[in-house]
Amino acid sequence: MISLPDVLADEQRHLSHARACLARMRERAGVLGDVGVDAFASESLGIALRRRLAQLQDDPATALFFGRLDQVEDHEVFHIGRRHVRDEAGDPVVIDWRAPLSRPFYRASPADPMGVRRRRRFGFAGGTLTSFEDERLDAGPARTGAGPSQILIDEIERPRVGPMRDIVATIQPDQDGIVRADLDETICVQGAPGTGKTAVGLHRAAYLLYTFPERLKRGGVLVIGPNRAFLSYVANVLPALGEIDVEQLTVDEVPTAVRVRGSDDPVSGTIKGAARMAEVIRRALYSGLRRAVEPVTVTVGARRYRVSPERLRRWVDDLRRGEVRYAGARERLQTMVAHDVRRQMEATGSTPTDRAIERMARSVDIDALWPAVDPVRLILRLLSDAEFLANAAKGLLSDEEQAEITWPVPPRGPGSARWSLADAFLVDEAAGLLERHPSYGHVIVDEAQDLSPMQCRAIARRSLTGSLTVLGDLAQGTAPWATDDWGITLRHLGKDGARVEPLTLGYRVPAQVVALANRLLPHISVGLDPAESIRGGRDALRIVAVPRLAAGVVTEVLATLTMEGSVGVIAADAAVPAIRRALAAAGIEAILVGEPVGSETQERVSVVPASLAKGLEFDSVVVAEPAEIVDAEPRGLRRLYVVLTRAVSRLVVVHAQPLPAALDDTR
Repeated sequence: MISLPDVLADEQRHLSHARACLARMRERAGVLGDVGVDAFASESLGIALRRRLAQLQDDPATALFFGRLDQVEDHEVFHIGRRHVRDEAGDPVVIDWRAPLSRPFYRASPADPMGVRRRRRFGFAGGTLTSFEDERLDAGPARTGAGPSQILIDEIERPRVGPMRDIVATIQPDQDGIVRADLDETICVQGAPGTGKTAVGLHRAAYLLYTFPERLKRGGVLVIGPNRAFLSYVANVLPALGEIDVEQLTVDEVPTAVRVRGSDDPVSGTIKGAARMAEVIRRALYSGLRRAVEPVTVTVGARRYRVSPERLRRWVDDLRRGEVRYAGARERLQTMVAHDVRRQMEATGSTPTDRAIERMARSVDIDALWPAVDPVRLILRLLSDAEFLANAAKGLLSDEEQAEITWPVPPRGPGSARWSLADAFLVDEAAGLLERHPSYGHVIVDEAQDLSPMQCRAIARRSLTGSLTVLGDLAQGTAPWATDDWGITLRHLGKDGARVEPLTLGYRVPAQVVALANRLLPHISVGLDPAESIRGGRDALRIVAVPRLAAGVVTEVLATLTMEGSVGVIAADAAVPAIRRALAAAGIEAILVGEPVGSETQERVSVVPASLAKGLEFDSVVVAEPAEIVDAEPRGLRRLYVVLTRAVSRLVVVHAQPLPAALDDTR
């Protein structure tokens, strides 16, 4: 019988062999000569080579494989890891987790072994294998009930400092079904806290790039997150999986036509973000069209040609009813006029060339019928000219709503306007009516429950020919316009009828913490089933009443620093400066989430304004004064629900004021 140490030693030798094979793959890629025949080809080859070398990077702190499958047929053995590794003969040493052959590692069960005799999971530390677990799958369903893998639990609970890690070693069957969904399918993931919805979305991007490389090479993949703090937190996940060509934007960075320097109050921001504004803008845009009462005259050489008003009116009406965007329809009208002139010229014996007609079409003056429009100036006029807005908004916005969004003092021009973020999306809407925006092959949208209808429409314009992965949690909607119905959001995203997949089983938040947060659900009123957790997490929750808040927070942070992992101190935005001063006075170094930091900064403690907590995770979280978080905004209970579910291992709630009634189960 082979002893357990011998098995581990054999697997460690295979790991060393895999590392050596990966190093040789990188060496071979690095010595490829420059075979380009011109500068462009040479540059293209260089870009491809650098991309390939980046994909073949080996992180010595992480094992190249985390699992193994022993097949029933032929007793073949496959090691499953983060990337494909082959030996010099071309035989696989490690199978990429995204390959079809790896699917049973995540989906096989005693009830459906999928041709697998044994599944092995590995524990590791510092790139060295430390343990393994074997699960026999060929003995039938009677072997169920062994409980979750301890290695899997240990990996989920492994302390973290710094950004989010990949979860390839711990993907669960319900998550895997979403990750491996087809490229053509749009999926909305309603994920309770700790269910891994963000990681699932990022791993779906990696899977799609691996499975459909040619289709996604043309359109690319875009990840949209709520803010830069969130994107910084998740930025390393895809590169760690070998995918380096994914664009990442905050939702605020989607529109680019104007510089945002102003802001809206919740009332005006909600009005500007409403779906009704799309029709207001469409009316404003097309209000400049005029019915022809005189002919259009085109001079060619010494002759003048006229296109009749009747013909012009018919063309304008047809184009207005058609599906061509405004700018394209305008160009088409110019072309129609030019071709009518060509017909007249040919009737008199002239034979104009196609190129001459193209030049004529570009110069035809039809501004009296179909004027050229700049989207920035259109929205500037809409928000500055009360009469213009009233005509466009008739029956859509009340007089009070129109007054709310009209600038009291019209700016001198686009450059002097203090555009708000909501204004930027109005400009983007107008630009989308004018011309079609390039479409990505796949777009991943996180925290989508907080998107306004106009923000959704902007994203829809960037995924017209592609699909979406929509991630969010209705219970965590904190924006004034946050949705309570995924069907409405999907309709605004242009994907009406897309599949909604719920994730309710939590892997990352301890059960005690989930139970505390679930007390808020009846008061949030979104009709969601409470989340459940697979992790007991004994001593994962403490609620501490203190006489002085700042001193109490410092005491709990010092106690938490005696344990492993990252620490997040979350407070109402207005309370953050005082918390930072108290930590600094106690000699505790901390970074402030939302402020730029150097790439070398790796402090264990992060101070987090409650408004930026969404999507972040820490091993330990200290929440300061829940009542202040609730009172800071109209949807304060939802914000508190977000804040309470950021802890992976431990949560400490520190309060000097009484707890909110919805949270205090003693009332």
